[in-house]
Amino acid sequence: MPHRQLLDVAYGRAHADTIIDNGILVNVLTGETYPASVAIAYGRVAAVGNVDAQRGPNTTIIDADGAYLTPGLIDGHQHIECSKLSVTMFADLVSRYGTTSVISGLDQILVSAGLEGVKEFLAEAEESSMRVWWGAPAKAPYTVPESTVGHRFAVEDHRKVQRMPECVGLWETVQEMVEYGDEEVLTAMDLAEENRLHAFGCAPLVDARRVAGYAASGVTLCHESYSPEEELEKMRNGINILIRESTAAPMLEENIKLITEMGAPAHRVGFCTDDVTATDILGRGHLDYVVRLAIAKGIDPVTAIQMATINTARMFQLDDRIGAIAPGRFADILFVDSLDDFRPRTVLKGGRIVAQNGAAVHAPHAPQRTAAVLDTFKLAPVSADRIAVRVADSATSARVRTIVLSKDVAFKRPGAEVELPVVNGKVQPDTAQDAVYVCVAERYGKTTNLPVAFIQGFGLKRGAIATSAAPDDNNVVCAGVNPEDIALAINQVSRLGGGQVAVCDGEVVASLPLPVGGIVADLVAEDMATAEAEMDRAAREVLGADLDSPFGQLIFLSITAIPDWAITDLGLIDCVKFDVVDPVIATR
Repeated sequence: MPHRQLLDVAYGRAHADTIIDNGILVNVLTGETYPASVAIAYGRVAAVGNVDAQRGPNTTIIDADGAYLTPGLIDGHQHIECSKLSVTMFADLVSRYGTTSVISGLDQILVSAGLEGVKEFLAEAEESSMRVWWGAPAKAPYTVPESTVGHRFAVEDHRKVQRMPECVGLWETVQEMVEYGDEEVLTAMDLAEENRLHAFGCAPLVDARRVAGYAASGVTLCHESYSPEEELEKMRNGINILIRESTAAPMLEENIKLITEMGAPAHRVGFCTDDVTATDILGRGHLDYVVRLAIAKGIDPVTAIQMATINTARMFQLDDRIGAIAPGRFADILFVDSLDDFRPRTVLKGGRIVAQNGAAVHAPHAPQRTAAVLDTFKLAPVSADRIAVRVADSATSARVRTIVLSKDVAFKRPGAEVELPVVNGKVQPDTAQDAVYVCVAERYGKTTNLPVAFIQGFGLKRGAIATSAAPDDNNVVCAGVNPEDIALAINQVSRLGGGQVAVCDGEVVASLPLPVGGIVADLVAEDMATAEAEMDRAAREVLGADLDSPFGQLIFLSITAIPDWAITDLGLIDCVKFDVVDPVIATR
């Protein structure tokens, strides 16, 4: 930061680059609103209030025309890559709605393309319309048992990255890893303490006994709470709260009761959206929608804005840089006509207008991509005869475990048992029982893993769907009714260098290339939303799926943090006991 030059402007010894006039400042530091001008120099706020001393003949004047001036919004926990948009395109989208900073683990590019991928994404963010603050994952992948990834991230990486200027702490410090003494995670936490970084938690459904140990470990915040009662227990133990309102887990309406009904102090609560899609954001907005929803549920508008700005900045020790319109902070500023109906009409990042009236000022331009992020597939062609659950040739039927999809993907993925026919020693799917194959192909070339199990809930009548955008390891997950279409779908994803594919009767009927890390694309949000709709339409209308978003369900199947069942390249996973389980219970 150009300290001395900024100080000259702040003290009135030099002129500002830009001054915003005729605005009403929402001072999130004091909770006040009052008329004020803002002087900006070198991308930062130099002075607020009467800034006549900072005016000069070459100062650019922006007329706020009576708008409220608020800080740019901060998303406290965001898996950018789960949007399937690159950093550039995600920034272009959310900045239109006033989000100027996100805290992200960049954990999906990390396991797909390693630290080189993370560094490329961080450099990309520097040129975008949104800031990315990096929380280094406590350990990756998050799957238990640990699945196969392109890059395994643990202690030796932490020794390198915790001193990076972009690193603000430990991301996704999972409760079970702390409670059961994962030595790598605990060592990463020790290093973080030495480096004066905080650990950011992930502890859904934690009870009173467990939360004491979690807080004692040094975890300072948690984004994963399923009830206001759970949130309050964490707060009482010293853990701050990020209320999540994501595509898969819209939880604000219930969890905001922490403040509106339980009387918890709002200054220890922030917001996050976790996982969102282009379709979802274009339909309702991003953090601006969360602010409006909080207001609709009884939160005072200024308090809601504080929760989306300064509260979150403080949790991540970033309040000296973002979260408020105050001297020294980045000039990330929104013009809003109504606090009750919070909709930014002008968005500034670093004193530069990046969006106006819900549209970007300049078209986004993705950077030149390197082999580090474009060459992540090492998967040999898959033959149809590998797609099988094998039993004795003499068997005529098999009792198998199935994964059962819940409409609410964020909360539960229960299991069931069904009887399926056996032909020539291979257990067959049965569309009449909605029991089809599900498998995962390891794509990094480290194994030949391709386990097959069964799943219910897709409603597929024909064909197969596959995706390589599949946290937390981003191997190729595929569901389908016959081995030939499944093999074709996996191979087509591999040929694309990553993506999503729908196949029917030996033909690819829809595809969405995701070539960057095999998980994201340089598509503008509108094109991504169109592609998302087309993929789900093909799965429903051509393949017979009866879910609103079949691909939205498919991408989550490898997350072992969602009980009760998952599938990774290791096989069918019992997400309660964290064991690999044979899908076949018995044969007849």
